[in-house]
Amino acid sequence: MVAKKFMKFLLNTTIIKPENNEKVKSAVILLHGYGGDGKDISMLTLNWKRFLKNTVFLCPDAHEVCSINPTGFQWFDLNNEDLEYTLQESKKAENVLNSYISEVSNFFNLEYSQICVSGFSQGCMMSLNIGLTSEKEFSCIVGFSGRIINMKDLSPRIKNKTNILMIHGQNDQIVPPNNLLEAKDFFIRNKIKIETLMIKNCDHHIPMEASSAALNFIKKKIIN
Repeated sequence: MVAKKFMKFLLNTTIIKPENNEKVKSAVILLHGYGGDGKDISMLTLNWKRFLKNTVFLCPDAHEVCSINPTGFQWFDLNNEDLEYTLQESKKAENVLNSYISEVSNFFNLEYSQICVSGFSQGCMMSLNIGLTSEKEFSCIVGFSGRIINMKDLSPRIKNKTNILMIHGQNDQIVPPNNLLEAKDFFIRNKIKIETLMIKNCDHHIPMEASSAALNFIKKKIIN
């Protein structure tokens, strides 16, 4: 795996390029969870890159240092229980990520329909928001162990019908699994195609079953 840190983008990014100088025809942007970093979530690409040979994987560090883990990063602060504060901070992160994705699109000469946005936990939350509020439709959205930040806020801001896969562990105590069911109901009511997978005996992490299901979904959706 060729993984490098690049500062040419708005966010410090771990980038895994196609092997053998294959032409880049698609991109997967992977957003880490609270307190993590791009290198952490880039481990997903160890298997994925073998089946997505013309895909570049971009795993950015969030724009803020984590408030409870200074060696990691956060898309928004979770150390404050004020829901309005959380919403406003998440929208600041949306602005950052929208600019970042525009940079990626321009740099690799890719349409948004050639880009998948994916994330774990807090990264999943951001993927859902940026994926559905964009003027342009993405190839797909893949979320692991996450939830919708604020349904009342998101509903009127939806601008596209990007297909979604959400995966959750049945024993998740960090982000309870009922969030998956609530999100599924929300997306169905908003006429957005949603697939879900609840994994038995799984807590707050991404097991091989989840990784494989996500890969198969991305392979069907992404333009290669």
